[in-house]
Amino acid sequence: MAISKRKPGKTKSLPEAIQILPELFPIVGIGASAGGLEAFSELLRNLPEKTGMAFVLVQHLDPNHESTLPEILGRTTKLPVKEVIDGTRVQPDHVYVIPANTSMVILNGALQLSARVVLHGQHMPIDNFFRSLAERIGQRSIGVVLSGTASDGTEGCRAIKDAGGLTFAQDEASAKYDSMPRSAVRAGCIDFILNPRDIARELGGIGLRPYVTQVLSDTKQESPGMARSELDALFGLLRESTGVDFANYKHSTLQRRIRRRMVVHKLQNLNDYLQFIAKKPGELDELYRDLLINVTGFFREPEAFLALRKHVYPQLFEGRRPDSPVRVWVAGCSTGEEAYSIAITLLEYLWAHTRNISQAATAIQIFATDISDTALDRARSGSYTKAAVSGVSAERLKRFFVREDGGFQVNKSVRDMCIFARQNLVKDPPFSNLDLVSCRNLLIYLGPILQRRVIPTLHYALKPNGYLMLGEAESLGGFGDHFSLMDKKDKIYQKRKTTARLTTYFASGDYAPRRTEDARIGVHFPPAFNVENEVEQVLIKRFAPASVVVNDQMEIVQFQGKTGTYLEPATGQPTFSLSKMAREGLIVDLRAALNKAKKTNAAVRTEHVQFQSEGKTREVDLEVLPLHGQTTQEHYYVVVFQDSVQAPARTQGPAGKAKKADLPAVRETENLTREISQLRGQLSSLIEDHETTLEEFKAMNEEVLSANEELQSTNEELETAKEELQSTNEELTTLNEEMQNRNAELSSVNSDLLNLLDTVDLPVVMVSMDLRIRRFTPPAQKLLNLQPSDVGRRLGEIRTNLDLEDIEAVVRETIDGMCPQEREVRERDGAWYALRVRPYKTWDSKISGAVISLQDIDTLKRRLEQTREYADRLIENSQGCILLLDDKLRITAANRAFYRTFGVLAHDTEGCRIYDLGNGQWNVEDLRNLLEGIVPRNAQVSDYEVRHNFPKLGARTMLLNARRVELQPGLPFILLAIEDVSEKSREGAA
Repeated sequence: MAISKRKPGKTKSLPEAIQILPELFPIVGIGASAGGLEAFSELLRNLPEKTGMAFVLVQHLDPNHESTLPEILGRTTKLPVKEVIDGTRVQPDHVYVIPANTSMVILNGALQLSARVVLHGQHMPIDNFFRSLAERIGQRSIGVVLSGTASDGTEGCRAIKDAGGLTFAQDEASAKYDSMPRSAVRAGCIDFILNPRDIARELGGIGLRPYVTQVLSDTKQESPGMARSELDALFGLLRESTGVDFANYKHSTLQRRIRRRMVVHKLQNLNDYLQFIAKKPGELDELYRDLLINVTGFFREPEAFLALRKHVYPQLFEGRRPDSPVRVWVAGCSTGEEAYSIAITLLEYLWAHTRNISQAATAIQIFATDISDTALDRARSGSYTKAAVSGVSAERLKRFFVREDGGFQVNKSVRDMCIFARQNLVKDPPFSNLDLVSCRNLLIYLGPILQRRVIPTLHYALKPNGYLMLGEAESLGGFGDHFSLMDKKDKIYQKRKTTARLTTYFASGDYAPRRTEDARIGVHFPPAFNVENEVEQVLIKRFAPASVVVNDQMEIVQFQGKTGTYLEPATGQPTFSLSKMAREGLIVDLRAALNKAKKTNAAVRTEHVQFQSEGKTREVDLEVLPLHGQTTQEHYYVVVFQDSVQAPARTQGPAGKAKKADLPAVRETENLTREISQLRGQLSSLIEDHETTLEEFKAMNEEVLSANEELQSTNEELETAKEELQSTNEELTTLNEEMQNRNAELSSVNSDLLNLLDTVDLPVVMVSMDLRIRRFTPPAQKLLNLQPSDVGRRLGEIRTNLDLEDIEAVVRETIDGMCPQEREVRERDGAWYALRVRPYKTWDSKISGAVISLQDIDTLKRRLEQTREYADRLIENSQGCILLLDDKLRITAANRAFYRTFGVLAHDTEGCRIYDLGNGQWNVEDLRNLLEGIVPRNAQVSDYEVRHNFPKLGARTMLLNARRVELQPGLPFILLAIEDVSEKSREGAA
């Protein structure tokens, strides 16, 4: 059932762990991220001055800068706005703002600051503060999620709602960034979806209602405005609408939930709420969802999972056959975190001990059940927010989860191990032949009547020696004799082999207990002390005769007094059968008296019954008294044993011999005694035969009963299998629809791809990781000598028309290095092509081969060569000095005018940096900076003068012009022209 989970850590579940502050006023936590300032301002601007509530703003702030948020917000409201310092006491009608680079919680009415905490690369201050609100002030906590990105605040709102508080989210239309409020709304934990202005008005109205601050005590069964008759009426409506009877659940928790719905609809008493439901029946569904507490978490109470790994898992897998899977049932799985946690720890145990988890899907079966369809839908998806997995280690996240937008999803292999199904644990049939049942923190929400139903159901579901794990605050009650305690701290029990099967009630929907059930399961309520009763008990123990109480089958159900003289335990298997325990000589008269008492329903007395006891012959008076049980079908009998009073001895003569006149009487007596002894022997023989026949009938009856139980168990398993098949069928139907959609998408994409490849007039070849050809375009057939039958052949086995021997090495380098390769290649007839090799990536960005494409650049290549040849001739025949520099300012070429003018040789010039020529005449810092900026910035140098005393030339004035040129695509050079303007300078000076 859904009301069964607890937050991670050592604290109790939320309703039990609430620590009420002495100040009875609500505290409103307001969280936002991007775009939150505008929403904050709008909300505070519309708040009344007197609400009786405190407001705490939690914003995602830059940790490296001081926040000016208090000053900005202070201008929008008349309420005092303060930045929190550690230990600030919360007061009503005040606004508190979290400082930068901190995390914040509330404790004992004060705001406590701590260092900024980052989990899995994210800081979640809103969730952190909202959780502390839920734990500390319970139903007086209010959570508001405003504009922001990601999902911070979702888990915190869930905790507030589970604790009985109220939650708000900004609507998408008014939110600048709607990711945060949308995440909270989709999680189903938001009561009001409004714009900031309406949120402020609603908060102001809530603060004016005095009953909002009333907190229910767990010890009270009724709260103000909630009469028992009205509660029963509400529970009846819920039972008719949902099929779930909440009458025997824990009332204090239920009343908090009901009160919460009344606050949402501005209703003050339960009668008004019932009238509201009559007008709007849909409210019953909302109340039902609120009553199902979905508080859970991954690996909550980590010590319990360590105890499972230590005490339980080794026993589960020891000596287990490969075809016998480990069967686990998580009762009350809520949104699935508990089931997935057990699955992960089982996989880790298998990996640690077998190094082989390939068969885990068949080696482990986990059945997870809950009463909430909404929780089960989320559990089946396996998708959780980043805050929900904050308690999961980074290693487990990497191994068992897949990152998705806004959170994580349990990977498919783990999800396939878990079967989620709807089940009402107190009414529906359980699973059977289970190795482990986890039912943690479910019993604390159930009343005593339901607890006495649930534990026998769990006992029935377990195999002999199966294991049961309960929560910290739970116990087995009166069923401790049926389990062995394995771990006291973590409440792990093992089913005992020798105990009889407990009576289960899952076939009946009636929750009302029967007196016979209480008697059968050993529930006894101690009577009040009474002096008369105590005196009566003392007198009975001292003066009452020995007696036993038997039922219709002559089974002893109670002993009174010292019965050892008349009864003796029989050898062999222990028994309480009166016919087997009666001493020799008693059974005939006992059975006759009991049969007569059954027929006449009256007391029967038999005197002077002789029997053998401790080697002596004794006489006893037997009396059988009928009793009536609690029902007309129950009959009991009291058998009383009283020593017979001895008759006076007969008169004898002086010699101790009987008179002669009495001899015939003596002989007659002896004959009668002999006949009686014979008759007794015959009767004993008949009784033994009769008892043997009864034993045979009893054995046959037991076999029939056993077969009936097996058939009943098989029927229950078939019912469970039917439900599982229905659930599996639903999942397969959903999967089939997804596959149909995906096939349609794949067909469309495949058609697009085929048309694209046929239309694009480019040679393209796709190869796999092992360099085998997967697909190619028609233009690639001629160029690479490919045939349709070459699909599947290795690329190196194809004789291409390209002058490229190492094409396989080029492709392998691209795949291994995950970097594209480009080069120019030539066809054997002389045509040039640009060869490009790029990694082939799948939809999830995994490398799965390479794509080879070729582009015809022959015309461009020839034009470029012609252009370059023309440029070379032009430069070579130019009268001016021209240099060609690369991007490192190294000289790659110079014309004849340069060599002639400066009197240098080619081998001393080419390859040198320009500022290393001669005696450093070109090593001018400004010129150097200008030249170095030409290639990266596509700059130019125009009419730059250099005056220097050049070797062999003397003092000269040189005018420099430079610009960027590309002789080949992607290969930049610098064209530098040098002109001697010395004569012109002299003429100008003259």
